[in-house]
Amino acid sequence: MFNSFWGKFSKDLGIDLGTANTLVYCKDKGIMVNEPSVVALNSRTGQIVAVGRLAKDMIGKTPAHITTVRPLVSGIISDFEVTEKMLKFFIERIHHGGFAMMPRPKVVIGVPLDLTEVERKAVEDAALNAGAREVYLVEEPMAAAIGARLPITEPVGNMVVDIGGGTTEIAVISLGGVVTWKSLRVAGDEMNKNIVNYARENFSLMLGERVAENIKICIGTAMELDEPLEIEMRGRDMITGLPKEILVNDKQIRQALARSVKKIVESIKAALEITPPELVADIYERGIVLTGGGALLKGLDTVISNAAEIPVRITDDPLTCVVRGAGFLLDDMRLLQTVALPSSQERQQEIIGAFS
Repeated sequence: MFNSFWGKFSKDLGIDLGTANTLVYCKDKGIMVNEPSVVALNSRTGQIVAVGRLAKDMIGKTPAHITTVRPLVSGIISDFEVTEKMLKFFIERIHHGGFAMMPRPKVVIGVPLDLTEVERKAVEDAALNAGAREVYLVEEPMAAAIGARLPITEPVGNMVVDIGGGTTEIAVISLGGVVTWKSLRVAGDEMNKNIVNYARENFSLMLGERVAENIKICIGTAMELDEPLEIEMRGRDMITGLPKEILVNDKQIRQALARSVKKIVESIKAALEITPPELVADIYERGIVLTGGGALLKGLDTVISNAAEIPVRITDDPLTCVVRGAGFLLDDMRLLQTVALPSSQERQQEIIGAFS
């Protein structure tokens, strides 16, 4: 009773808790937070120095007593306390300037497909400790499909490929559930590592992670372009130890990314192979939908389409698709109850009931 009463006044939130970026959607206000999932901590005092974009700018530039932490690895919480602090920081930012007695928000969070019971409970506990009233977990491809306005509750096949920072999630959705799926630890962060390794092996050049990411965004491609692209690659010469700059082109970066692109394409084909024929027929007609930041890699949709022989399209604003889907669920409680994963508390009660 009190939950329903306070719910009328709370700022309910949809959260895309990503490896690379955390996005927060506030009901009736839209996306209010879009920040890197990075926290800078003072090891002497244990206090937070910076969160989000400010903390990311500090990576590789901090003194010994300040450490920059990525609390999520491959979409999974690797540092519970830091994740909790980060979520609390973002929730308080949204509630800043509100009433002193502002009720705790209901929160919908997008999570990877292959999350274990323990990992699921860690996400729920982090959100509850950060200030949430209720927590609902939704699989990221499902949230992305809702954000892309796909008819997920109808008896038709919808194939969603969500390429994030830590994971690529491939799912075939029908009648409000995931029918077949694949999840792999090859996504945006792995592509950055590909460029770092390529520079080290071919040019004896040590690159920073942010430099590699910028090169990927500027000239990274999955297929040959009509006009060649070039960019300066700056780092430390491994032989002399001195700063060094070389000019690289899109062909070289394409070679660096080729292995990761191939793995993603092969996983999509493998998911199609285990999909029921009726749903494959729907996918052939409707096409594959790409979401997530990795979908913005130039030419990736064409490469997937040629390999799978199925039309592929990139959804509008793929970076925010998951959080928009989570935000949409805040207004549709019936659909939320249909697609949400069982909470860890419900699972515990079921186990206790089974043995009692």
